[in-house]
Amino acid sequence: MCEICGSTHHRLSRRGLMVGAGAALAASAFRSAPLLAAEPPSEGAPNVLSPDAALQRLMQGNERYAANTPRERDFSAGRAARASTQFPIAAILSCSDSRVVPDLVFDQSPGDLFVVRLAGNFLDDDGLASLEYAVKFLGAPLLMVVGHTNCGAVSAAVKVVRERAELPGHLPELIKLIEPAVIAAHERHPSDLVAAAIEENVKLNVKRMYGDSPILSEALAAKTIGASGGVYDIATGKINLMQ
Repeated sequence: MCEICGSTHHRLSRRGLMVGAGAALAASAFRSAPLLAAEPPSEGAPNVLSPDAALQRLMQGNERYAANTPRERDFSAGRAARASTQFPIAAILSCSDSRVVPDLVFDQSPGDLFVVRLAGNFLDDDGLASLEYAVKFLGAPLLMVVGHTNCGAVSAAVKVVRERAELPGHLPELIKLIEPAVIAAHERHPSDLVAAAIEENVKLNVKRMYGDSPILSEALAAKTIGASGGVYDIATGKINLMQ
């Protein structure tokens, strides 16, 4: 056997051995890791509470935030426990606006809220999947859509509808999903179309949760979880719930 053939065979065998070992390690890790961190929380989990109780806890926190009397707490407390699990009391769909921080607005601690943030706080398939995960695998008892005053994304959607303005990049795709709220608000002939569209956007996205099949819609129909919506007033710090 020639030296070239021998060395090639040696390299291939070594490579095959490394690949095989890597595959075995990955397979072992996959077998030991639970799917999506996997089973729903047990009855004794900290977030096993009614949707109404979860909403009340959020609104009490917002009252503290608006009054500038937040709870004093050590953010390092419970850090080790949170490294392996989480028990959010609510899954929040919020705008990406830098002035809107749900954990602060509701005066909650790390691990209390599962937050999905997207400019314009609308639901797309990725957002729905995130909320489904929060409900199915983390046991969140409450879903909440949080819009806010002076929302730039909604203002842009209003301008597009009114003036047929053209936006660059991927912005038209974002605005397209907010336009239904603008149209619904316009039918009410409000004095402030942007403010009305912000409210409609919250209501439409809460409604979409009820239509999402099967995870959210079934849980909502069974009333094992609840859904709510509100508008955060940037000037006052208060959340105004949508009826």
